[in-house]
Formats: sequence, structure tokens, C-alpha cells
Amino acid sequence: MRAIWKGAISFGLVHIPVRVYAATEDHDVKLRLIHAACGTPIRYVKFCDHCERTVAAEEIVHAYEYEPGRFVPVAGDEMASLPVPEAKVIRIVGFVNLAEIDPVYYNRSYFLEPAEGGERPYALLRSAMLDSARVAIARSALRARESLATVRVYQEQVLMMETMYWPDEVRPWAGLRGVDVAAGFSADEKRLAMTLVDALTGPFQPAAYHDTYREALQNLVADKLAGRAVLTPPPSPEVPLANLIEALRASVAQLQGRGTLPPP
Repeated sequence: MRAIWKGAISFGLVHIPVRVYAATEDHDVKLRLIHAACGTPIRYVKFCDHCERTVAAEEIVHAYEYEPGRFVPVAGDEMASLPVPEAKVIRIVGFVNLAEIDPVYYNRSYFLEPAEGGERPYALLRSAMLDSARVAIARSALRARESLATVRVYQEQVLMMETMYWPDEVRPWAGLRGVDVAAGFSADEKRLAMTLVDALTGPFQPAAYHDTYREALQNLVADKLAGRAVLTPPPSPEVPLANLIEALRASVAQLQGRGTLPPP
């Protein structure tokens, strides 16, 4: 892996030099757009409708659209003058219990590796967080933009930083219809629902899950390259909407047939 950022964790008066690595990567199969008539890839150009010509990169500036079609330009030196947190510093501002953070706030994950001279304080911070079962709340200027973040211990070994959305970036759910309806359930419905939940409960094993869409797309491309006929699977038969208790009983019976549940 290649480090994408070098800086330090600031923990009180302790300074821990670290290197930052992306912890995740995108494995999506990328499809290009091509001209169907000749197979040439489509190229996107920056075009000005007013001047009716292509615009070079040096002619383009950033601007904020304060009303539809009306902009205020923002120059590069003006952007540089804005207050930003300390460059190259992940400043820890507090500690919380991990369960207190709703996963909706998480954005991107990064591994933190101790740089030269940072191994002992890195290990000390890791040990303190493990012993206290806490995660750190931090502010950082990763990629020149201030981010809220957590720093936690991943798999009891490495420190991981998760950049987070700011509270005003999380949309409110108020206004969604039907989510606050208090429906009454029979004892049988509750019992069958809990039976299903218990039967499908187990440890989280990431390796058990895979991207079936990506695999199907890769197989499709491989078949076309090899000149094999592309087979289209038949559509799944439509399942009529049953009432709730019938659907629960059918689901339990299906699991019993697989041996997942003991017979009643």
C-alpha cells in the first residue's frame, strides 16, 4: 500500500507521527461509454454554451451558485486564506463509547501506521483505548478540508481513522410516511417474527458475503469475449402478497425444511 498522507496524532501534549493509508478500495467493474457506430470511447469536454467553444483548464475558476444561474467567483488565494485546522494533524478532542456513535455518521476508513519514532506512543494510545473500551473523537484536515473523525482500534492491533459527516449533513427522517405507525400485532405474529430473527442470528462473517452483481457482470464479459452464448436467466416467479401471519409461517417452514430450525 502507498501512504496517502503523512502527519501526526495530537493526544494532549503527546505527538504521534503517523502515515495514513486508505482502508477500503472499490472493486466495481467499470464500464466505458463508446460510440456504438465505431466503438470509439466518448470524450467529455468542458464547453461554454455562451462562448460556444471548448474552454481550457486555465480559463476555469471555482464559483458558488447562490441563486439558480447566478454565481460568485472564489479565487484560489481566497480559498487559501480561509481558517482551517492545523495541517497534517489529527487532533483528538475527546473519547466516547463506540456504541454512542450512530453508523450513519461514518464516511471513509483509513489505517494509521506509526512513523519513525512513533511506535511507543502509538502502542500506548492503542492500549489505553482497548483497556477503556473507548474511541477517540478527532478533527483533521485530511485533503485540506476539515473533517470530524473517530480514531479506534481495529482488530485489536491497528489504529483506524473514520472520517465522519457533520451533524447538519445527516438528513432528518421526519416526513417519511408510515414509519411512525403503531400497528398492533398478535402474540403469534410476534412469536413467529422472533423465531425468524433468532434462526437468522449469528456472528458477522464478512467472507460469507460477495457481490453477486459484479460476479455476474464479469461472467457476462468473459462469455462475450470467449464467443459463448449469453444466457438470460428466467425472471423469478411473482410471489403473491400474503397476509403477515401466513408469510411468517411460510418463512419458518422454509427454514425448517433447510434444517435451520428444528421442527415444532
